[in-house]
Amino acid sequence: MLMPKRVKHRKVQRGRMKGNAGRGTTITFGSYGLKALEPAWITSRQIEAARVAMNRYMKRDGKIWIRIFPDKPVTKKAAETRMGSGKGTPEFWVAVVKPGRIMFEADGVPQEIAIEAFRLAAKKLPIKTKFIVRPDLEG
Repeated sequence: MLMPKRVKHRKVQRGRMKGNAGRGTTITFGSYGLKALEPAWITSRQIEAARVAMNRYMKRDGKIWIRIFPDKPVTKKAAETRMGSGKGTPEFWVAVVKPGRIMFEADGVPQEIAIEAFRLAAKKLPIKTKFIVRPDLEG
């Protein structure tokens, strides 16, 4: 499971996910990418499930890059706890993803295999996504 080794603050505020992604919107490493079309918190379990699905379908040919990292802790209070008595303990980690963000990239496989691998990965994620190809490869 992905998570930071150390953090400056153990608990953080929830924040907002308005607007589009400011960075990470172009394919940098591979030839194919999976782009987010909605804002969401993607948990480390969802990232891992998508990675495993892609690797299984691609039979470990080619290379996969994960362009998001879960660096935000999400806290939960224990069940049936009364109001007050502070914030809960960190339970899991999420990556804040905004529309336009490239979440995964792949290279070294034919486009048909990449399309199917990304389709399987997208099923593991809670948002709508889009398969994209590096602009200089189109045509």
